[in-house]
Amino acid sequence: MFITRECDYAVRVIRALSGEKRLSVNEICEKEQLTAPFAYKILKKLQKSKIVKGFRGVHGGYSLNRPLDSLTLFDVYMAIDPEMFIIECMNPQSACGRNPKSAPCLVHEELAEIQCELWKMLRRKNLQDILGK
Repeated sequence: MFITRECDYAVRVIRALSGEKRLSVNEICEKEQLTAPFAYKILKKLQKSKIVKGFRGVHGGYSLNRPLDSLTLFDVYMAIDPEMFIIECMNPQSACGRNPKSAPCLVHEELAEIQCELWKMLRRKNLQDILGK
């Protein structure tokens, strides 16, 4: 599946953090009905992509590191799944054996167009517009 549960939950984590100065993992989980281990995994990836910022200590937690109007669904999904392709042969890192330059695969070309359009759609609105904050 293209948009994984992990990608969906990452958007929910962003939604929980929007409008908040800082939330603990437990507060995020409570707001969005997530399990803590899954939330930690998602937050680690979002932190690595500099979308969220983590704070250590007694008053630790997480906050958004970028404003919602500078983030799109594409940004969040790519932070979670950088190899977000509708089909394996779209990944330029693993060349498709059925798509040689001498005789290009017409299906591959069509799917590449679909992939491009899908990415454009995921970029067309920022999360500020989507979440309505």
